[in-house]
Amino acid sequence: MLKKDRDLRALLEQIDHRSYPAYKQTAGSYSFPEYVLSIDHVQGDPFASPSHITLNVRGRTAGFPAEYYEKRHRRIALQDYLTRRFDRAAGQYDHMARGSGKSGAIETCRPGQEILERTACRIDESTGDIFVRLHIGFPANGRTINSRELIKMLFDFLPKCVHSSLLYSRNIEKETESVIFLSDDQNHIREELKKRGLCAFIADGSILPRKSGISRLPMKEAVPFTSPESLSVQLELPHRGRVSGMGIKKGVTLIAGGGYHGKSTLLSALETGVYDHIAGDGREYVITDPTAMKIRAEDGRSVHGTDISLFINNLPDNRDTAHFFTEDASGSTSQAANVTEAVESGSELLLIDEDTCATNFMIRDELMQKVIVKEQEPITPFIDNIRPLAEKGISTILVAGSFGAYFHLADTIIQMDCYKAVDITERAKEAAREYPLPEGREGSVAKKGLSFQGRIPIITKSFDTGGRIKSKTLGTDGFMLDHDTVELRYVEQLTEAGQLTALSRALMYAMRHYINGRMELSDIIKELSALIEKKGIDGLSEGSYVSEGLSYVRPQELFACFNRCRFINFKPAGSLS
Repeated sequence: MLKKDRDLRALLEQIDHRSYPAYKQTAGSYSFPEYVLSIDHVQGDPFASPSHITLNVRGRTAGFPAEYYEKRHRRIALQDYLTRRFDRAAGQYDHMARGSGKSGAIETCRPGQEILERTACRIDESTGDIFVRLHIGFPANGRTINSRELIKMLFDFLPKCVHSSLLYSRNIEKETESVIFLSDDQNHIREELKKRGLCAFIADGSILPRKSGISRLPMKEAVPFTSPESLSVQLELPHRGRVSGMGIKKGVTLIAGGGYHGKSTLLSALETGVYDHIAGDGREYVITDPTAMKIRAEDGRSVHGTDISLFINNLPDNRDTAHFFTEDASGSTSQAANVTEAVESGSELLLIDEDTCATNFMIRDELMQKVIVKEQEPITPFIDNIRPLAEKGISTILVAGSFGAYFHLADTIIQMDCYKAVDITERAKEAAREYPLPEGREGSVAKKGLSFQGRIPIITKSFDTGGRIKSKTLGTDGFMLDHDTVELRYVEQLTEAGQLTALSRALMYAMRHYINGRMELSDIIKELSALIEKKGIDGLSEGSYVSEGLSYVRPQELFACFNRCRFINFKPAGSLS
């Protein structure tokens, strides 16, 4: 039952100075002048995780035009924008209320540079209602309730935050319009990629370098990106108008050049180009195929039931590489698994930097092939499969500072020279003629195609936790379920902790609903992706309240998560193409 704000104030005055558990009586929903405040979960003591709060601003009160949230890409951009505004407003009052433990904390989602769907803010597409989720540390002195400080937070701080950040009438019409228009332009570029046979676009003037290794902000005084004339593409955007930039065609693209000239910086920008970026980031118009997957070696990862036979066969111990198992993969084995799993996830673009690759997986030079004959080498190097993959619709963008043999196989070769992109395709191809590739290098993809065995996940341990599995997010490195860690630090396109939290929720949801010894992994990921598409990232929460800390994840990261769970094994199913 919806109560009045005065009821909450009266209750808080009544329980002042009582022991902390009396705060539990505040759970419920209360009508404030501009919104409904719901206290969804009350912390057990002032040192525990802060209480869960939801603010619901009715659409007619918020006043945002319906055309700003009816389309999905616009709605996500608007939600992201409001999350940032509310975070800035709430940050002014964080810990201004005094007390012990986490008293006075106001914790909201702290977005990075990427525009993502998050549970921190949701807009109902039919009504325009805004739901904002946050944590508040209910104040106490020791373990004695300090209601006066909580009244200050709920009746002074929060109304000011809502009024200044979530109402269209608060002089943010022009700013909101620019957010929506940028979203339209970014969405238009993504549609143009499909029409023009491109896998990526980098607008002229983009700022690709970041401020530092621990900051995603743009680097000051960085050299703006400029496309080579031969690769320049002109796009007519709905709002910004004509934009020029480098279009990378589907196929095989090499990014070459000397060290420190910007090769990896360009690839890093393309990695995060699967997401849109906020205005001022410098990469607003760096747009990449949304299925793109960064591939690297990952020594020590577990591989359970993955088909790596396209790259590794005839092992000395006769292990089955069509259904391969190891708890401690080598560099080459892990990279083979990562490529196969990316293809299985539906990725149509592989992003590879030789700096993080296993060299023996990428190439075997002519001398090595003469000394160690093909029959004694179980690895089919990636160079033998890169063109057949492209012919099957899976493009590759490869940073190659020392793999000159790939010049023969590339459609486009870009040199980064003092942070400037230069098209050297013809010159590199001419030079490569003096160093022909050895004969008989047909890859296994050309021989066998891309048909894999379907895999059925099996949980190999019992989570005896009374029906509730404890989870803990470890930044962007991974998460824990009960006492098991799922390591994801080398899934490099995960950009914020909320995505790891969402992956832990997705895994738990699948364990409850889909993993039954019969359903294949690909079908499970389809169901999870459909759930996220239909209900938003909120759909992964099944408790009495939705956490504010979940962020959107792609099917590619869902596959990566399941494939790295050491407590999940896979048994083969029928043929999967």
